[in-house]
Amino acid sequence: MADPIVLVLNSGSSSLKVAFFRLATDGEIRIADGNTQGTAATTESIFEKIADGRYPMPDAVGHRLVHGGPRHVMPERIGPALVASLREALPFAPLHLPAELLGIETMAARYPNVPQVACFDTAFHHGLPEVAQRFALPRALFDEGVKRYGFHGLSYEYIVRKLGTALGARSIILHLGNGASMVALQNGKPIDTTMGFTPAGGFMMGTRSGDLDPGVLVYLARAGRNAGDLETIVNHQSGLLGVSGTTSDMKDLLERRASDPHAALAFEMFCYQARKAVGSFGAALGGLDTLVFTGGIGERASSVRERICAGLEFMGVRIDRARNGDASEVISPPDCPVTVRVCATDEEITIARHTRRLVFPQSHPTSRVSP
Repeated sequence: MADPIVLVLNSGSSSLKVAFFRLATDGEIRIADGNTQGTAATTESIFEKIADGRYPMPDAVGHRLVHGGPRHVMPERIGPALVASLREALPFAPLHLPAELLGIETMAARYPNVPQVACFDTAFHHGLPEVAQRFALPRALFDEGVKRYGFHGLSYEYIVRKLGTALGARSIILHLGNGASMVALQNGKPIDTTMGFTPAGGFMMGTRSGDLDPGVLVYLARAGRNAGDLETIVNHQSGLLGVSGTTSDMKDLLERRASDPHAALAFEMFCYQARKAVGSFGAALGGLDTLVFTGGIGERASSVRERICAGLEFMGVRIDRARNGDASEVISPPDCPVTVRVCATDEEITIARHTRRLVFPQSHPTSRVSP
């Protein structure tokens, strides 16, 4: 029997990453990928490329879903009951779940006999201690599902698997991209994370505000803004874009910061808030052994890594500027008590592995290639 092919759809609110994996006996082999804007149009393009042979016909499809709501905390095979349940969970992630459900339904309509798997970004964090999960709100709201869910879980899962014992007992992973978060890990298990009820929480991001004094939203509501207005402000007009007034792109901000004080302030605020979060998680962990940068900004922006680490010397964090400039695997000096790493993430292969486990359990590789 030929090696099964898994198509992975990694949907965002306005973009779609596509990857095809061949499930070989020695691991999951990426054989094609792409990254475009516009989920529905891109899905149609996938069908065209499969039909004319540019992409292989998939034997299974794995999907990234940002939120599983309070009911879904593990990867699952997709069927009508799961889709119905996810529709009920739309209020938990109104920016992401509609596009992700569209991808599921479009695939099911075109390939009704191809099994599909849902992999939830929130699953990695579902075992957070209650002291970290709960908000200081009435207990009834927690019972309704108003709690800290955490996100970027598929990315964190990949890093934890790749680094293994090299993470040490106390580690912090920073996933820095247009969406940004971090997680504190004790022996590889999450004990806290910055994002909360939605992916808008935590420290500032490309267009998202991060944590706010809730009184700000009350003030805006009393001034006449409705829920849609607040959602637009918090998710689309804030963060790096809101502070700079020009762009949410960190690369652009780095190029402009010498001549544009607003760009410089946006850069400084991002690094300052991330540094504060690292410090708070170091306190939660009782110290730190390893700090890991990943995500588009975390992997590519040496200036951001340097600025975040500046001032964390009291925790044992130092970086070697030459190693940092080269984005070496380890960017801390050899004698540093905290190992600082740069590690490329791969959410798609994590989805492919879960799909393999649920759909093709008999095909587990006898030995795996490097992650």
